[in-house]
Amino acid sequence: MQAVEPIMQLRGVRKAFANGTVALRGVDLSVSPGQVHGLLGANGAGKSTLIKILSGAYPATEGEILWRGSAVCWDTPKAANDMGVATVHQHIPLVPTLTVLENVFLEDDGLWRQAGSLRRRFEALCKRMGYWLDPDQMVSDLSIGQRQMVAIYQALGSGADLIVLDEPTASLALDERELVYAAVRRLSKVEGKAVLFVSHFLDEVMALTDRVTVLRDGVVVMTAETQNLNESLIAEAIVGKQVAALEHAPRRHGVRQVSGGVPRLSVKNLASPGKLLPLSLDVAPGEVVGLAGLLGSGRSEVLHAIYRADRDATGEVLIDGKPFGRSTGAAVAAGIGLVPEDRNRQGLIPDFEIWRNITLPALDGVTGPGGLLSGARERERGWQAIKMLSIKASSPDILVTDLSGGNAQKVTIGRWFFSDVKLFLLDEPTGGIDVGAKAEILRLVRQLADEGKSVIVVSSEFEELLAVSDRILVMRDGRCIAERPADETNEHELLLLAGGQGSGEPLKESEMDGGIGR
Repeated sequence: MQAVEPIMQLRGVRKAFANGTVALRGVDLSVSPGQVHGLLGANGAGKSTLIKILSGAYPATEGEILWRGSAVCWDTPKAANDMGVATVHQHIPLVPTLTVLENVFLEDDGLWRQAGSLRRRFEALCKRMGYWLDPDQMVSDLSIGQRQMVAIYQALGSGADLIVLDEPTASLALDERELVYAAVRRLSKVEGKAVLFVSHFLDEVMALTDRVTVLRDGVVVMTAETQNLNESLIAEAIVGKQVAALEHAPRRHGVRQVSGGVPRLSVKNLASPGKLLPLSLDVAPGEVVGLAGLLGSGRSEVLHAIYRADRDATGEVLIDGKPFGRSTGAAVAAGIGLVPEDRNRQGLIPDFEIWRNITLPALDGVTGPGGLLSGARERERGWQAIKMLSIKASSPDILVTDLSGGNAQKVTIGRWFFSDVKLFLLDEPTGGIDVGAKAEILRLVRQLADEGKSVIVVSSEFEELLAVSDRILVMRDGRCIAERPADETNEHELLLLAGGQGSGEPLKESEMDGGIGR
């Protein structure tokens, strides 16, 4: 590959925090125009810190940043953006009370009266991406995938020369991922932009990037041309010699039988107008049921209806043969715990420490004499969660906002460990976390099932569903169109079914040979 003069260079960048944590230990990185540079690493490797330094959110403790060959020191994200660096963060920083159009051009001072000009610019962005959004729709009404697209439009609308994409496809369905891929290719190859692409999906890194840098423990452990790499080499660099690739995780086999004829969960004609067509389902104690489908297929709607978070939902939901009230409080009291897809908005309280987040669902277990909360007991429970779930944190007093994505997700799941939860509803539990943390979360799911808990898990990664589930339901257009034992299907068939190309009839054994998920 012909050498291209870098638009941005990092030389010996180090970042140490006041609490003694050293996140970066002398990082060198070069990003060039017309190229997609992949940035990879496990949770806690230093990727997020590096991105915040690039975007002006953090100052570097040591080292220098060169922009077009000259040293720069950005003290705010706006300063970096004005210079030509746009960052699309993993946790989408949009204003939910504003429209799509207002969010896309949020930083455009003095243009609010030029509605026609903004709309023409927005239409041009839509054509550029090949994806159309309603400019007048409120962002609060958008799906998480649509909000991601708005954030990408926001970055593109600034006219940046370097675009940093932090896990841009982590919460997107397959069809929306393809739109992002096409946009990245156009930005780099046609428009000559520099793109720093952060991802945990090794297949998309191999397909999209020209060059790859891997961080581990705050140090660059590999920088190489993508054409000289394969997924195994990248995975080994990310996690070291103990490669935690999901395809090597042991498969579950066989559906667990309902003991005594009473299912742990029994759903009869569960439906929601405009969202979910009637669904009936039984889940046995110790069984893991996967929900496969594309964004908007109705996967999350099933979980919300079971959890009674959807007030429009109708139908019967029984736990151990007993009905319960139509509220989330009644669902929790019945033994249901929900881990939502958007953990930062719905699953955690960002301004709370680990111990506060962990103890919230079960405060009765941390009260002292007179029914008052015991801070000592709450912190003790926080320590228990850190040890039980291998959360990488020096103490339970750490804010969840300071945790990596994988560790924050462990806190989200761990919140339910100290309650009498019989049924776990997990919505994209591995979204936006690295391959090693994914394997840990999936092992945790299997552990819950081995302890007799029941689990329903939604995932856009069908490979994960195949690795952890006993059986899989495929959703499309708000209805269940197929059900498969996990050891009698593969990723190829699930993709066809979810995408509307499958018949819903069982796959013949001869058609399964060589399948991706086998």
